[in-house]
This record gives sequence, structure tokens and C-alpha cells, in this order.
Amino acid sequence: MVELLPSILSADFAHLADEIAAAERGGATVIHVDVMDGHFVPNLTIGAPVVKSLRKATKLPLDCHLMVENPDALVPDFAAAGADWVSVHYEACPNLHRSLQLITKLGMKAGVVINPHTRVDLLVDVLPMVHYVLIMSVNPGFGGQAFIPASLGRIRRLAELRSQLGLSFRIEVDGGVAHDTVAQIVQAGAELLVAGSAVFGAGEAERDTRALLAAARRAAAETA
Repeated sequence: MVELLPSILSADFAHLADEIAAAERGGATVIHVDVMDGHFVPNLTIGAPVVKSLRKATKLPLDCHLMVENPDALVPDFAAAGADWVSVHYEACPNLHRSLQLITKLGMKAGVVINPHTRVDLLVDVLPMVHYVLIMSVNPGFGGQAFIPASLGRIRRLAELRSQLGLSFRIEVDGGVAHDTVAQIVQAGAELLVAGSAVFGAGEAERDTRALLAAARRAAAETA
């Protein structure tokens, strides 16, 4: 089941609840929240207080992607704020196993993220622990970047590992997901598609969510 996860990083923050509602009407099933600390990545975005406000604005699951240096220190705050899914970077966690255990212990679905330069095979030992793996198809830190084509091979490799290991984690992709890339991303094996500019950039979130999701599901049907 292919799902679209609008990234609020590209939304109009003055009308955030309305933007989320529009995306939900278009078929979005999860809301993606990019959390950046200005250290692990060069940008600074939002924290747990905004997630707490979002929790009041939507019943959809909130997928919080922690692009931060010390995620373990923040995970409890996001749990208390109402996050449903939390993902942490392989590159940021010296004790990744412990970090994923913490997320799960606090009642959230755990995800692991890898940057474009990180080999998928390095995740083998933690794959049984996660609900999803997020492959960054741009360098993290800013929205609106172009999709890195080499990401397609990484998505395929992750799908192969899932099959070989008999696991059921889901494959999420973030970065450059747009109308001209979505088909090949889905055909490579992605199921959870994070899109920011392609959903919110034109100010027509309902229309563009619906169109992007339809294109993704057509590609999935052709691949099946």
C-alpha cells in the first residue's frame, strides 16, 4: 500500500492546520515533521511544542524525523507531545540499538534513517527492530532539493534485504519526491513517500496530494 506523507516543512506555517486538512482531503494518511537542530544539519526548524499543537489539529499519525545530534535526549519530549512515529539517523546514534529501543519503549513506532552516502547494508543488525527505514534521497537540511538518482539503487537494495531476511518493515523515501520522480521511486520499492514542495509549493495541497498519490499508485499497480 503506497502512502503519501506531506512534509510540513514546505507548508504555510501561518495556516498550518488548514494546510494539513487540505492534504488529508487529498488522501494523505501520515503527516511528516522534519525536526532539525542547526548542528546535525545546517537548518533549524521546529521542536516538540509544535508537534503538541499539531496533535490537536489532526488525528493522522505524526511521523517525526529527528535530524539532531543527540536524539535520545529529545525522544521523550516527542512522545509526550503526541508523536506516533519517530525516526533517528544511523549517523547520529553511537548506540543505535538503544535509541530504537527507547522509541519503542515509549509507545511509538521506531524508524532508522540513512543519509545518501551511507550504505544500506550497515543497517542489517537493526532491521528487525524497526517499523520503517527512511532513505534520504537528498542531503538532509533543506526542502526543495533535486532527487539523487543513485537513491533508486539503495531503495532496491533495501527491498532485497527485507525479502532475504523475511522482515516486514516499510520503506520510506524523503527528498525530491515529485510528479517526475514518483513512479521510479515506487517501482524501486518505496511505499511511504515524503513530499513537501510537490504538495504545498503551489498552494493547492488537496489537488497536488491527490495527483501525486494517484501517480504513485498507478506505478505500484504497474509494478505488481
